[in-house]
Amino acid sequence: MLKSMTGFGTVNFENDNVAISVEVKSINSKSQDFSFKLPRAFQDKEAEVKTFLGQTLERGKVSIAIEFSRKGVVKPKLTINPGIFKAYYEDLKANSEAVGASANDILRIVTSLPEVYDVDKTDNEIQKEWEQVFLAIKEATKKCDEFRAAEGKILQSQIETCINKIKDLSAKINAHDPQRLEKIRERIRERVQEHLKNKDIDEVRFEQELIYYIEKLDISEEKVRLAAHLDYFIETMNSPEANGKKLGFIAQEIGREINTTGSKANDAQIQRWVVEMKDELEKIKEQTLNVL
Repeated sequence: MLKSMTGFGTVNFENDNVAISVEVKSINSKSQDFSFKLPRAFQDKEAEVKTFLGQTLERGKVSIAIEFSRKGVVKPKLTINPGIFKAYYEDLKANSEAVGASANDILRIVTSLPEVYDVDKTDNEIQKEWEQVFLAIKEATKKCDEFRAAEGKILQSQIETCINKIKDLSAKINAHDPQRLEKIRERIRERVQEHLKNKDIDEVRFEQELIYYIEKLDISEEKVRLAAHLDYFIETMNSPEANGKKLGFIAQEIGREINTTGSKANDAQIQRWVVEMKDELEKIKEQTLNVL
């Protein structure tokens, strides 16, 4: 069954300690493409999230936005980074002495500079918070995938309608084809007789030439291949795998048979039906662009 590449899922979670909001959106794309908006506390988890999304959503341009906040007063475990602290202190002290400035506030200034403190990232509480965030990511991604499946059902119904219209038009061509060939036969005979006027026609030679000419206009193989491609398209569409690209290739083959039928038919009525078939095929191609 088909899945759309367009999807949306959102989850909001809150307890006494944290508030979490996750939004997952996807649109069509030829390959995997991810964009992230992760909280600063979990920037190092991007690879883990990317792997999970790639395995679950497979293809499409996917964006994920995560909002995370702690409730109440949080006292993270901090430790001084001695190397950085010492480098900052000595540099500030030397520059203060060089310009004759007071060194009284150096300690306060140093402790406010970047990377002087290391946050204890092995804290068990941080891991628990991430587990809660990841559960929300999973749930939002599941909702996005369910959205895709629902959209896929709509796409499949629309595509099946177009396929059936092409089949109906092909059936009309099949029914009309014997008349077309007979008209061609009579038209050639009339023109030959007009050209030769009262001269006798070599019927055997005439039939040989007629067969050769009609073979060039014969669309039997195109009709058979078109029917096979339409059936293969339906079969592929109903398979459990993601086959959006494959459906696009089959649609190209369907178009090739329709175009050849139109060019060889040499019949105004068939060419009108061919135009209608092309119109339905274009609708199919547009819809398969959004199929996973």
